[in-house]
Amino acid sequence: MRRLRACLGAAAAVTLAAAGTTALIASNASGATSALGNRWYAAAPYLMPLDNDPPDAAAIMDASGLKAFQLAFILAPNGGGCSPTWGGTAPVSGDTAVQNVISTIRAKGGDVSVSIGGYGGTKLGQACADAASTAAAYQQVITKYGLHAIDFDLEEPEYENTAAVRNEIGAAKILQQNNPGLYVSVTTAGTADGTGWFGKQMLLEAKSQGFTPNNFSIMPFDGGFNGAASQTSALTNFNAILRSTFGWDEATAYAHEGFSGMNGRSDTGEYFSQADFQTVLDYATSHNMDRFTFWSLNRDRQCSPADNGGRTSGTCSSVAQNSWDFAKYSVKFAGATPPSTTPTPTPTPTPTPTPNSCKTAWSSSSVYTAGNEVSYNKHNWKAKWWTQNEVPGASEWGPWQDEGAC
Repeated sequence: MRRLRACLGAAAAVTLAAAGTTALIASNASGATSALGNRWYAAAPYLMPLDNDPPDAAAIMDASGLKAFQLAFILAPNGGGCSPTWGGTAPVSGDTAVQNVISTIRAKGGDVSVSIGGYGGTKLGQACADAASTAAAYQQVITKYGLHAIDFDLEEPEYENTAAVRNEIGAAKILQQNNPGLYVSVTTAGTADGTGWFGKQMLLEAKSQGFTPNNFSIMPFDGGFNGAASQTSALTNFNAILRSTFGWDEATAYAHEGFSGMNGRSDTGEYFSQADFQTVLDYATSHNMDRFTFWSLNRDRQCSPADNGGRTSGTCSSVAQNSWDFAKYSVKFAGATPPSTTPTPTPTPTPTPTPNSCKTAWSSSSVYTAGNEVSYNKHNWKAKWWTQNEVPGASEWGPWQDEGAC
């Protein structure tokens, strides 16, 4: 099922037509002329290039041996409309910052996939009128960056919206047809049973449209998981769901199955160590799974003493580690040998900081806009965007930013 990417010459421009839609794949501004093998795109960890204290991609490549990155996230504009942006605020059409990151990675022999969606924000599948217009918006991203791989991260709140999921799956199918060789992954929430009701409905939508990506990946965290054993059990159960949905045998289902983990402390306080990653990696490789990735490289470093490792952070893992420890499991999945490392350091205990005074208590019935502050569960929180009845701390990537204990 895995295919190497076709090479595009430096001056090549290929015009492709399918389903009445014309797509243009051109040599991109970075001068990239070839792609990596599928195994690298399948192993690409997530990196936010504009948020969460972005690490230096070149330094990660040198230290870990990593070659592929999953850049996140493409969303609809916060102000409305059917055009691609980074994080809802930075239009792809005028971007130079992410293009520079991509150029740096490609200059060192690597490449990127781009992830669309993620938790929170407005997705293009919600904002665009239909699958064709959704696909046209994503095609702008593929063409701008000369992409060979793309990830559809379908989760809250989009995957609860039937029309939005239909648009996203339809767009994925159009992009797959219009960009031959494009590596397409679809990522969704994981549960102990494999995936929940909305995840299963998404699979049924893909079946009804006759769409088969390179893989369907689940995220077995933030759902009462406890280490690797619970994650491999969920992957086994998800394999059964794929078999029953698509009529595949076990081996075919594993060849279309992926794992997307969370390194260190999860949003809900679960902990996943390097040993857990090794166990899941062994499971993935022994079952010939198609994908092994994680959220995120921004978090693949030890927290500073001030962070105390006692909360979930977007910029560190809250577990003892060397920088880029978790990236090396992706390197192993891709089939390469990561550089050797020094022993994992022991974290230095630090005193708990004095709490701040608490803001007005959060109310489920109140409407909050960006900048509003509340208190909940003995922490102060600041709203990132408009929100109502979304519990502070339910997700690190939700509408509330943790301002610390109070």
